[in-house]
This record gives sequence, C-alpha cells and structure tokens, in this order.
Amino acid sequence: MNPDTRVQVEDVMSSPLETISKDATVQEAAERMCDEEISALVVTTHPPSIITSTDVLAVAAENQTAGDVSVTDVMTESVETVPPDIYVEEVAAMMTTFGIKHLPVTNEDDEYVGMISSTDVTAQLS
Repeated sequence: MNPDTRVQVEDVMSSPLETISKDATVQEAAERMCDEEISALVVTTHPPSIITSTDVLAVAAENQTAGDVSVTDVMTESVETVPPDIYVEEVAAMMTTFGIKHLPVTNEDDEYVGMISSTDVTAQLS
C-alpha cells in the first residue's frame, strides 16, 4: 500500500466512545448497545475493560437473567488500547494476534477518544 494512502485509526474510529459503569447490569449494557447500534462498550475501570455483544449472548446462552448479572461478571479486563495516529493495518495485525474485535482508542493523556472495531478495519481495507 502506498504510504500516502494509508489511513490512521482516527479517520475510521467511532467517536465519541460509549462507556458503561462496572456496576451496571448486562441488561443495561445490552440496551445501550442496541440504542447506540454498537457491539461493545468500554467499562470505566482502570485499566480499561470491555463488554461486547458476545458477552451478552453468553449470558443468554447460559439461561441467566441479564438484569441479574453484573457487567463485572462478564467483562474482559485489562484490554489493549491504541493511539489515534497508528495505521489501520497495524490495528488489523493486533486484532489478529490477540484474537479481538474491538480496541479502545486513547490519546497521549490516556483519555478515551473512540473505538475501532474489526468491522471498521475490514471496511477500510476492502
């Protein structure tokens, strides 16, 4: 790929970043994802955590009541983050290496500025 045509994360990420409290229920997380038409929320913990639509499906598959299950019970802790100025190809490599589909984007002050998903990467690279 021509270096002049390479795209940075900040050009394709979803922003602003949608977050949810660790004290919320999986039901609340599912409702937020549906309302925002997204498939992941960053959980406001330190280091950052994430809850995805796959986590919500797992609760349903286990025949649990989503309103009775805490986000903390199903979230993935200590997720990787990326800066907004790296290239989409680098994110694709990270996603493949770590087997993940979402990466929160943080600036130089470690503030959340967005989210990049495998869907964003695929759309950009195709």
